[in-house]
Amino acid sequence: MKIEYFVELDGNQTDFKMITDTVKDIWKAEGNAIKDLRTMAVYFKPQDKMCYYVINGISQGGFQIT
Repeated sequence: MKIEYFVELDGNQTDFKMITDTVKDIWKAEGNAIKDLRTMAVYFKPQDKMCYYVINGISQGGFQIT
């Protein structure tokens, strides 16, 4: 079974796959390997159009959804 999750706000739509892929891309851009990514917590704040993440309980950051 394939499940897709979407978030819509003010006419803008994003999906959780795009958010997850963005976090993975940031992780790789920082010189890390995907195999070392064990946990990912993502917090989406639609009113600010921001995603915040914590990887492996340590690495954290955020990015804006356009």
